[in-house]
Amino acid sequence: MKFQQIYNQSIENPEEFWQKNSDDIFWFKKPTKILNKSNHPFYRWYEDGTTNTCYNALDVHIDNGIGDKTALIYDSPITGNKLKLTYKELKDKVSKFAGALINQGVKKGDRVIIYMPMIPEAVVAMLACGRIGAIHSVVFGGFASNELASRIDDSKAKILLTASCGFEPSRTVEYKPLVDGALKLANHKVEKVIFFQRKGNEVKLNAPLEISWDEALSNSKDTDCVEMNSNEYAYILYTSGTTGIPKGIVRDIGGHIVALKWTMKNIYNINKEDVWWSASDIGWIVGHSYIVYAPLFKGCTTVLFEGKPVGTPDAGAFWKIISDYKVKSLFTAPTAFRAIKKEDPDGKFFSKYNLSSFKSLFLAGERADPDTIKWAERLLNVPVIDHWWQTETSWAISSNCTGIEMMKTKYGSACKAVPGYDVKIIKPDHSIAKPNEMGDIVVKLPLPPGTFPTLWNADDRYKKTYMTNYEGYYQTYDAGHIDEDGYIWIMSRTDDIINVAGHRLSTGAIEEVLSEHQSVAECAVIGIADKLKGQLPIGLIALKAGVDKDNETITKECIQMVRDKVGPVAAFKTVIVVKRLPKTRSGKILRGTVRKIADSEDYKMPATIDDPIILDEIKEDLKKHRIIN
Repeated sequence: MKFQQIYNQSIENPEEFWQKNSDDIFWFKKPTKILNKSNHPFYRWYEDGTTNTCYNALDVHIDNGIGDKTALIYDSPITGNKLKLTYKELKDKVSKFAGALINQGVKKGDRVIIYMPMIPEAVVAMLACGRIGAIHSVVFGGFASNELASRIDDSKAKILLTASCGFEPSRTVEYKPLVDGALKLANHKVEKVIFFQRKGNEVKLNAPLEISWDEALSNSKDTDCVEMNSNEYAYILYTSGTTGIPKGIVRDIGGHIVALKWTMKNIYNINKEDVWWSASDIGWIVGHSYIVYAPLFKGCTTVLFEGKPVGTPDAGAFWKIISDYKVKSLFTAPTAFRAIKKEDPDGKFFSKYNLSSFKSLFLAGERADPDTIKWAERLLNVPVIDHWWQTETSWAISSNCTGIEMMKTKYGSACKAVPGYDVKIIKPDHSIAKPNEMGDIVVKLPLPPGTFPTLWNADDRYKKTYMTNYEGYYQTYDAGHIDEDGYIWIMSRTDDIINVAGHRLSTGAIEEVLSEHQSVAECAVIGIADKLKGQLPIGLIALKAGVDKDNETITKECIQMVRDKVGPVAAFKTVIVVKRLPKTRSGKILRGTVRKIADSEDYKMPATIDDPIILDEIKEDLKKHRIIN
C-alpha cells in the first residue's frame, strides 16, 4: 500500500523524509542540519539553510522557463474586473512594490500589516514583503478598528497597507474610517499608511502619514530577493485567543516552502499545468497557504476570487469560475456548499456550465456533515474530500492524500493522518484511547515542517497553551476518535463536548443527524446549562429555500431522528428554526457565543462576525422558546 509506506517513512524517519523533500525547493544554501530537537518544545527545521519565500514563488519558475505561464487569475463578479498575470508579470509587480517598501524605510525583519480586500495588490504586497525579508501580517479587510489596533500594537508594525474599500454583495465596506479608528486606538504608531485607491471609491488622504499606492510606486526600483535564514519568519497571522489577546501564529520560511510545495501534489494531486482554486480569503490561513503560497511554490495557476458562493450574482457563481478557467480542484469551506445547497437544492444553476475539467472538491474549516458531502457528490460526480487542519499547522493534519493514493470515503471522517503527523487520541485520564474511543486529539512532537515553531514574542504562551497539558504532544483542542482503520473523526472543538447527566456527547454527532433531514440547509447544536442534567443540547436549524413543510412538523421530525440515531441519552428535546446562523466571515458558526447568550453569560461581540444583527435575531428566537427570559 503506497500511502502507508510513505506515511510510515515520515513517522519512523522524519529527518530523512523531510531532507529528501527539501531537495524539491530552491535554496541559496542547502541545509545540513535537518531537525534541531535540543530545546523542547521549540523544534527547528533546516536551521542552517538559507532561501527566500518570494524566489520560490516566482523567480525560480522564470529561471526554469515558465515565466509566460499564467500564475494568477483575478475575477471579481462584484466589480466586473478580471485580470490574468503570468509569473513574469507578477514578479515585475512584486519587484517594483518591494522597491516601494524599501523607499518607505522597510527593512528585513520589519513588520508590515496588510489590511486589504481580495485584489491582486494584496498578493503583490505579501510577496513583496517576502522578497525583502519583511514579516507580513495580513488582517482580514473590514475587521473592526479595535482588532486592527491590537494587531498593530502586538506586531509593532512599521507600515500599514490598505485600500479605500472592500465590496460585499450588498454593500461597500469603507476601510478609511476603520483604519482611522485603529490608528487612534493603537499605542504603537505606524510610520506610513499606503492606500490602494479603488476606482470610483477613492478617499481623501492625509499627508504625510498617508500616501496612495501609485505614489509609493512612483520612484521605486526593481528589487532582488534577499537571502533569508530558514528559521526567520515569513509572516504573523493572528488568531483569536481565549484571553482576548490575539495569538500571533508565526511561520518559519524554510519549512513553510518545503511542506506547502509537497502538499500540492501529494494531498491535492495538483501539477504545474493545472488550475487550482481556493475559495477563501487572504485574511485566513487557507488564503495564505492555498491562494498565495502553495500554488505559486508549485508553479501552477491560482485563482483569486472576489465574490461569494451565493449572491454574486447567484448560486451558480462557483460553477461559472470552474467552467471559465478550467479549474481542476476547488478547496472551500463546508459552509459555502451549505449556502449553495440552501439556495439551489436541486442544482439548477449547475447544469448551465461545463465542468469537464473539474476532478475534486476539498472541504475544510469546520466539520463537513455527511449530507452536504453526499449532496455535492451527487451534483458534481467527483470525489468530495473533507480534510482537517488548523491555523497553527498551515496545512492538513488529516486528509485523503489523492496524489499518493485515493482512499475510500467514510462519511463524517476527515480521513487518515497525513505523512508527518503522528495523531493520537488521549482520554481525560491521560491514557491513549483505543479505536473508536472519544478523547482529545493530539499530535506527537515534533510537528512536521511548515507548522508553527512558536507564537510571536510569546514563547511561554506557546508552551503553556499548546504543549503542556499532554507532555510530548501538541494539543489541537479538537475532540474525536480514530477508528480501527486509522480514519480520524473530528467531532467537535474540545469545548463542544457536552456532559448530559454524566454522558460525554459530541454536538457534532447530533448536528450530523439534523443535517440529514431533507428540509435542513444547515444547523448548530449547543449545550446549555441545566440544573438537573448539567447540560442539555438544543438545535438551531436554518431551512432550505422553498421548503413547504411547517416548522412544527420539521422540528418534531428532527427530534425523533436524534432520538433514533443518537439515543434517548442525548435528552434532545428542543429544535429552533432560525432565519440564519451567526457565523464568522470565514464561515464558522459562532456556537460558543450562542451558548453564552443561552446561558445568560456576558459575551464579547466577536470581531469576526459576518453580521452582528443575526445575534439579536437568535436572542429573540431563544426568548420565544423560553431558553432565556
